[in-house]
Amino acid sequence: MIDETRRVAKPRSYLMCPPEHFAVTYAINPWMRPEQPADASVAMAQWERLRQVYLGLGHSVSVIDPVPGLPDMVFAANGATVVDGTVLGVRFRYPQRAAEAPAYLDWFRARGWPSVHVPQFVNEGEGDILVAGPTLIAGYGFRSDQAAAGELTRVFGRPVVRVRLIDPRFYHLDTALCVLDEETAMYYPAAFDDAGRAALASVFGELIEAKDEDAEVFGLNAVSDGRHVVLSAEATGLARSLRASGFEPIPVDMSELRKAGGGAKCCTLELRGGPGEAG
Repeated sequence: MIDETRRVAKPRSYLMCPPEHFAVTYAINPWMRPEQPADASVAMAQWERLRQVYLGLGHSVSVIDPVPGLPDMVFAANGATVVDGTVLGVRFRYPQRAAEAPAYLDWFRARGWPSVHVPQFVNEGEGDILVAGPTLIAGYGFRSDQAAAGELTRVFGRPVVRVRLIDPRFYHLDTALCVLDEETAMYYPAAFDDAGRAALASVFGELIEAKDEDAEVFGLNAVSDGRHVVLSAEATGLARSLRASGFEPIPVDMSELRKAGGGAKCCTLELRGGPGEAG
């Protein structure tokens, strides 16, 4: 019998950006196909459903105003990394997204966050930086610089584990790894090299493996509060594995936003500490 009492939900605070200007007009990852346009109204409905799921679970959701001309700003996870009330901004690899970085930093500054840092190295926020208890996991290989790990240590004062991504379909860490709680994660092993897989095994006592079909529908681009796991409705095998491990999967349809290479986690930036609860 599964001891579900060991999976404990903790209230979270999130920042999201509505996809009012969402479109696929350029291609900077393998999922983006401008010849197959996205439907902004469908994307908005899926985003709003995700927001309501968080609220229904008792979490706080702040909202940043979208900026015209920035169709990927909906992917708030790429806007910053926030740990212990300290904010590290982002520096994007591609110029198409560069203007998102100051927009997110302005949001934090306007709301009185006392420690806001402009990065020196390319990092794409929680797209490539995940928090596992006291440890930060930094992905590199496609978007963020390997050298960004040192900057994370300086800014946050926490140990950092670097992992290299090797499959271009999983260009951000949050498409191949989801931290479920301090001891547990789910991941797609083939997205990492041997050293990366070994590093993840050293951080987590339990690793749930995603099959190809679940990874390819962004099942790992998920959000966990320690018990509830909000993930792609199409990742049915992964949902079964989560349930077997004592988690409660909550399926959401993010298919329209996936046309730009994003899912539930991409749309969600966690605000850890600080004055960020008010939206």
